[in-house]
Amino acid sequence: MVNDLVLNYIILFILLEGYEIYWQKAPTIMGMLLRMYKHYSKSIFLFLAMQPTFIFAVGFAMLIEYNPYSMILLFIKTADIATKILLIEQVFSKKEISHEISLILVAPINNFLPYIGLIFYPTLIFMALS
Repeated sequence: MVNDLVLNYIILFILLEGYEIYWQKAPTIMGMLLRMYKHYSKSIFLFLAMQPTFIFAVGFAMLIEYNPYSMILLFIKTADIATKILLIEQVFSKKEISHEISLILVAPINNFLPYIGLIFYPTLIFMALS
């Protein structure tokens, strides 16, 4: 049986991840970047506040004393945000992207792709607390 604490962390993370999926969802990566750029252009802090799973990952890693699984979660969320910021800077600020990257950005994404985190991340949380 799953401990109540584990279940609470997993439910909280799923709710936060669902929120992120809701506000970022678009048919292409470019559409996702455009939605993120609206917040990023106002303030980097607003953009980071709109990523509650990153904030969760930082707090979770500290709360459970830097368990390796929590550090994997934190590393993946950090890499995710860094990639988003770099793409936003390249596309909207510098306006310098290669032809190959532009093709990737406008290609349609699978409907399942945004929901991968709902399976993968709670598994890491479960393993970190077990």
